[in-house]
Amino acid sequence: MATATAADAQLLYKRCKQLDSLEKKKDELIEDLLKRIAELENAYQQEKLDRERETRFNRDIQLHEMTLMDQITRIKNVMEREPFIIVLLDGDAVVFRDEFLQKGERGGRAAANQLWMALDDFVSNNFSGITSPKIVTKIFANVQGLGDLCVKAGVINERRVFEDFVRGFNNSKALFDLVDIGSEKGKASDKIEECFKLHLYNCHCHQILLGCSPDDGYDHILKNTLTDVDLTGRISLVEGIPSEHSMEAVRESYRVAKFPELFRTSKITTTPTWTAVATSNMKSFMTLSSSPNQYAASLSRSSTNTSPSGSNRTSSTPSLSDSQSSTEFQLVTSKSSKPSSPKTVERNKYGQRVDRLEYKNIPRDELNRIKKMKLCNYHYLLGSCPNTNCYHDHSQKLTKNELSILAAVARMTPCHFGLDCVDPDCIYGHRCPYNEPGKKDCHWGLTCRFDASAHGIDTNIVKVTKI
Repeated sequence: MATATAADAQLLYKRCKQLDSLEKKKDELIEDLLKRIAELENAYQQEKLDRERETRFNRDIQLHEMTLMDQITRIKNVMEREPFIIVLLDGDAVVFRDEFLQKGERGGRAAANQLWMALDDFVSNNFSGITSPKIVTKIFANVQGLGDLCVKAGVINERRVFEDFVRGFNNSKALFDLVDIGSEKGKASDKIEECFKLHLYNCHCHQILLGCSPDDGYDHILKNTLTDVDLTGRISLVEGIPSEHSMEAVRESYRVAKFPELFRTSKITTTPTWTAVATSNMKSFMTLSSSPNQYAASLSRSSTNTSPSGSNRTSSTPSLSDSQSSTEFQLVTSKSSKPSSPKTVERNKYGQRVDRLEYKNIPRDELNRIKKMKLCNYHYLLGSCPNTNCYHDHSQKLTKNELSILAAVARMTPCHFGLDCVDPDCIYGHRCPYNEPGKKDCHWGLTCRFDASAHGIDTNIVKVTKI
């Protein structure tokens, strides 16, 4: 019995030990489970935090995207406002046709209107995506030089006609400008290049039409844009007067616009018109006078009765009757083949040419009347008009007094050669007719058509130059 009891106690102790071991393992399991639960809870909270942060971020991004899209829409609307194209023309390379230039201010308005319509058609036919663009036109030219060139070529009979053309062109359209750049060489190309660069990347400018001369080095402007295909599509070339230099290397990469109904296709050829007329009259005179049965008509001036010293002259300023006699023209017939005396150009002690004409003695109403008659100076003062398309009057019968006044009107247009002119038959002015000797200005001030050097001229004639 005692042995059995001891064995049972050992068994119970052993079972108690086993149970104690199991309790420890259970406690360890519970601790592990609690640790795992804590880790999962932390991970869950972190994931929840990240999820909330991501949700807020996505919401912010969506709001920001909506704001950006709204800004883009508004910017796009701003960019699409006031679309325009700009036309940059070199006045020496792109010149309007003679029929526009000859009509003065009226021709300038007509040229501007027709140019606008031609450009509008060009845009409609080539750029369907541009809706009703404004057309900006800038022509850079030496107004005085180009006007004198047209006069010398016989396109117009006085520079004032070209100045009126410029005025009419500028007054026709608000965005059309014919800019006078003066006589300094290279100014037109400089201004066109800067305007070109300014508008090339302008989002409102959808097209640049460039009319230039290859002689002035515009090709480098175009070559710089060849590397960007998008830029070449924004540029078109306006065909003007052909040149010896060619831009074929870059021309093929650009669109070319042609307006032959507006612009000249040939250069303005210049000849000393009045000298040529006088020479042709003299040749005709000599040829026809060789036959006793033929007569020759020639244009001549009566003698001005001047001597080199000027001692026989009682006054340095002739009266109206003197001016009439000095500008009187008559039709004479040759009676012998005796050569005529050489023509002369009167000059003062400084060697400056002097026009013997006193404007103060001419009635203002008569002067204005002759101006309004739009008479051809070449026809009446030189005997022949070289311009086949002359729009001035050739049909009037003028008296000697009217011829004298017409000569005075012609003198109101400055001569291109100024005080150094050596043409004895020159009909244009070499000193300001409104200026008094010794004074450096006139009542026109800075707007006077004559240069500053043509004011204050000494009118005392001390020598003549024989031609």
